[in-house]
Amino acid sequence: MIASFKSLLSTGVSLLSSSPRAFGSALLDSIIRMSTTKTNYWLEFVFTGSLATALLAAGVHQHTGSWLADFFTVMAGLLAFSFIEYVFHRWIFHGPPSMYRRGHDAHHLDPHGYDALPFFLPSAILLGLTLVFAMVVPASHACLLGGSIAFGYVAYGLSHFAIHATRFRLPWMRNWAARHHVHHHNPNQNFGVTTPLWDYVLGTRYRRTSRRG
Repeated sequence: MIASFKSLLSTGVSLLSSSPRAFGSALLDSIIRMSTTKTNYWLEFVFTGSLATALLAAGVHQHTGSWLADFFTVMAGLLAFSFIEYVFHRWIFHGPPSMYRRGHDAHHLDPHGYDALPFFLPSAILLGLTLVFAMVVPASHACLLGGSIAFGYVAYGLSHFAIHATRFRLPWMRNWAARHHVHHHNPNQNFGVTTPLWDYVLGTRYRRTSRRG
């Protein structure tokens, strides 16, 4: 499992003396290969989950004012993530050709595979987003916003894994999972994984057509 990371390191070392363009291309190829490994898949949860915990803890530690305001800040972060999830799934993962589109196409071909973003990328983006929040809102609210979005991302990833790896017994969970399975057969519908909210709002919810014969 660690072999992919050793390969990434050795690739970087061997190309240090080559041209910058060749080095960048080879490094990108190594990162893409690493992104299909089981190790990378679970490390992404570890990194992002740790960041979510740290940011939420920092937000609570720096708390000043109303706890109700903090609660609504967390709710706003979770709502924001649900929209980010929808936007990425609909317009990036199913959008123009890109590294993200190729990875998602691989997932549609093999839903039980381990294709994911490079383990460090979501945490880096979320940390940067939190710093941007801190420029416009108090630090405690910035941490709570960033932490709740990070938590939403981890919840999304684990939910997505569970949907493809688990046979649910409870009817409501089977219905929840079925919404995403429908997307694999109708890729222009049911983009929401954690919630169908934005599919309802933006008109992409799958509707079964009745057959009249």
